[in-house]
Amino acid sequence: MPPLFARRAVPPSSPPSAPATRPVNPGFVLVTASATCALIVLDTNVVAVSLPSIARSFHASFAAVEWVVSAYMVAFASCLLPAGGLADRVGRKKMLLLGLAVFFLASLGCGVAPTAAVLNVARAIKGVGAAMLLTAALAVIANTFHEGPARVRAWAVWGTCMGLATTVAPLVGGVITQWLGWRWIFLLNLPVCAVLAWCASRAIGESRNPNPGPLDIAGSLLFGIALALGIWALIEVPADGLASWPTATRFAACALLFGAFVQVQRLRAHAMVDLTLFRQPRFVAAVLAMFGYAACAQVMMTFLPLYLQNAFGLSAVAAGVGMLPFALSMVLGPYIGAALGKRMSSMSLLSTGLLLIALGNLLTALTAGGERYLLVAFGMIVTGLGAGILNGDTQKAIMACVPPDRTGMASGISTTTRFTAIVTSVGVLGAVLAARTHAAFVAAVPLTAEVKGALDAGFMSRVLAGDAAQATATLPPAMRTMLLAAAHASFASGFAAALGLAAAVAVSIAGGVWLLAGRGEAARARGVASNG
Repeated sequence: MPPLFARRAVPPSSPPSAPATRPVNPGFVLVTASATCALIVLDTNVVAVSLPSIARSFHASFAAVEWVVSAYMVAFASCLLPAGGLADRVGRKKMLLLGLAVFFLASLGCGVAPTAAVLNVARAIKGVGAAMLLTAALAVIANTFHEGPARVRAWAVWGTCMGLATTVAPLVGGVITQWLGWRWIFLLNLPVCAVLAWCASRAIGESRNPNPGPLDIAGSLLFGIALALGIWALIEVPADGLASWPTATRFAACALLFGAFVQVQRLRAHAMVDLTLFRQPRFVAAVLAMFGYAACAQVMMTFLPLYLQNAFGLSAVAAGVGMLPFALSMVLGPYIGAALGKRMSSMSLLSTGLLLIALGNLLTALTAGGERYLLVAFGMIVTGLGAGILNGDTQKAIMACVPPDRTGMASGISTTTRFTAIVTSVGVLGAVLAARTHAAFVAAVPLTAEVKGALDAGFMSRVLAGDAAQATATLPPAMRTMLLAAAHASFASGFAAALGLAAAVAVSIAGGVWLLAGRGEAARARGVASNG
């Protein structure tokens, strides 16, 4: 699963707050809040490496495995904006402790889940807890470090923690999955949550916004249900078909609810999303760049482990190590972005990052079927560098487009865009992956009567989910070898097709960002001329 935040992200400013109820140790507060955010990063990203093991444990379909990621991300994306408002209202410390309790119980539910359906429900609840934790922890840091060098150092420490968590997550996930079992990815959260709760209760003083605005419950529900319906439709396309009535019904309901959400935001005096911001071309360009970055680069943290384990037959640990070129280049990317930022405008930098992502995805797609890891790793590095440039600069560009009193809302829009893009891309690219893998497998395997008799209706779905070995375990050795080889090759073909689409989308969005930035500069020039 993809990283949550960048080293160089510009976190949201908290609204004016009542003073803390007792003195605090700023260093202890910073460590506690940063560790809480790092826990979310680790938990989000380690799960991707364990997906094939989860599929084998439950004999789950590809759609069920996709929901392990999507249920969490839909709940997370839907709850970020209301969770921030609720933290300001009831108190940041109280919200953080409540979030830890929800995260603790949901982790326990994930660890002992008897079926894939129960696991996905627990993952959705966990996404709610993660949204509560993230918004509360960021508000605690912003409220503790108000201004000056101390604030800059605090966010630098926080960003370093996020970068380290992102880098080690795939390897940690592989080690836990292979040596302890995938359930311990969730169960190990329990003692961590207990320690963080103890630290938070001792380190953090209570704070809240003395003049909080009303909660937008209707907007939150409409957005969350619309997003869930859209992702449900995308994930079930391989099974139901794009033109089927269930798919059409889900998409239609998604569109209607999203339209209702927009209407609610237009009519509310204290809307969750200020739609007037989208009249600014530069703001739209920055949000579009965030969407492209998350949809075309961050989403690879979900599909890369599946590819490495399916196409190369790697273990969970080896897949985690195999992802390090991508993760490490993301750490290096912000420094390259800082150097390039001295020579080009922020919008040009965003377009450059998107084009690097497109190039990296295309290189990986062209080499995915050759079973040469070094060539694939080179493509990962290029994608990772582009992602590293955008990881901080998208957030920075969005914040630069809004006045200081709207930075909290803008950050909420940014973060929600990020996770909405990821979960949407998982559905779209997953559908492309499934369709192309199935077509390549049918083309590669002679469907004799004997082969057709050996393949059950769920065989292809289990191959996609990483369960090819068990799906062929009862077959004769010669047929098993042939089918496994075809399954690995067809998955590589499907992965390449998904990456090819991601590259095309990244190029299109880069062009859109460039055009919108030009319109923004023209509008700014006209404004200066009229004022002069």
